[in-house]
Amino acid sequence: MERRDFLKSATAASVSAAIPLNAQPPQTTSQPIKRPESPDMIYRELGTTGERVSAIGMGGYHLGKQKDPAESIQLVHAGVNRGITFLDNCWDYNDGISEVRVGQALRNGYRQKVFLMTKIDGRTADEYNKQLEQSLGRLQTDMIDLVQFHEVIRMEDPDRIFASGGAIEAAVAAQKAGKIRYIGFTGHKDPAVHLRMLETAQKHSFHFDTVQMPINVMDAHFRSFEKEVMPVALKQGIGILAMKTFGDPFILKSNTVQPIEALHYGLTQPVSVVITGIDNTQTLDQAFEATRTFKPLDQTQISSLLARTATAASEGKFELFKTTNHYDGTAANPKWLG
Repeated sequence: MERRDFLKSATAASVSAAIPLNAQPPQTTSQPIKRPESPDMIYRELGTTGERVSAIGMGGYHLGKQKDPAESIQLVHAGVNRGITFLDNCWDYNDGISEVRVGQALRNGYRQKVFLMTKIDGRTADEYNKQLEQSLGRLQTDMIDLVQFHEVIRMEDPDRIFASGGAIEAAVAAQKAGKIRYIGFTGHKDPAVHLRMLETAQKHSFHFDTVQMPINVMDAHFRSFEKEVMPVALKQGIGILAMKTFGDPFILKSNTVQPIEALHYGLTQPVSVVITGIDNTQTLDQAFEATRTFKPLDQTQISSLLARTATAASEGKFELFKTTNHYDGTAANPKWLG
C-alpha cells in the first residue's frame, strides 16, 4: 500500500532526440546548494561539483527494513537534525519502500536540508526513464541531486549504458530537464569493471561527477578499488563515495577490526562520503561517535590495521559482494536492466 500511494506513473516520455554519444554532458547550470551544517559532523567537497556534503552518508537500504514506517522516518530526521546531509538510496531497495519512506521523511522542509542521491538499474533509455519517474514519485521531489547507474558489475555494463538508446542518453536528458543535477555510477564486484566504465566514459567525452565503490580495511588486499580505481577517480576530479565499510556485516564478523576503527579508516581515505547502513539509533550514535573522535590515521596506524586484516582478507571471503552474487540484485532480477 505504501508503495502504490506514492508512485508516479511508470511511463516516461522517451528521449525526444538521440544525444550524440560523443557529446560532453552540460555542466549543471544550478549553483551548489548551501545546506545547514553542524559542529557534530565533518563536511567535505563532493569531487569538483562545488557541493559540500556530510562525510557520513545514511545508507538507503537500511532505511526500508524497519517494520514501522514511523521508525524509518524518525531515523532520517534524527540523522539530519544532527548534521547528516547526504542520503543514499536506490530504485530497487526493499522493492521501492526505502525511497517511499525517505520521501515521507523529507516533507516539511527536510528536503532542503539534504543532498539526495538514488540509483537506477535501467541500462536502456526507456527503462532508465521509467525507473527515474518512479523514484521521483516515491521520493516526493521534482529534482534528485545525484542519480547513479547502479550495480555496474559486468564488463558489458558500460557498453549497454553508453550504446545508442542506452541509459546515458536518458540521464543527460534528465539533467537538461532539471530532474537530476549530477550523474555517477556504482559497483562492488571488481575494480576492472569500474576502470572500464571510466575508460568508456572518456571515449565518449563524458565526465562522471561521482563514483561509488567498496573502501574498507580488507579491500586493499583483494581486488582493491582503493589501489586501482581511487587514483584514477581522483585524477579526473570525480567525487568518491565509499561503501561496504563493514562488509554488511561480514568484515566485523571476522573479528579483526572494531566498528569505529573501520569508520576511521574509511574517513582517512580521500573520499567525499563514507556511506554506512543506519537501521537503529545505536548505529546512528556509532557514526557520530566516529566523527567526534576522528583524526586521520597515520601511516603506522594504517599499516597496523592492514596487517591485522591481511590473512582474513586474502581470498575475499569476508567481502562477499566481490566473490558471490549475494548482493547482486540485478543478477537475480535481470528484467530491471531493461
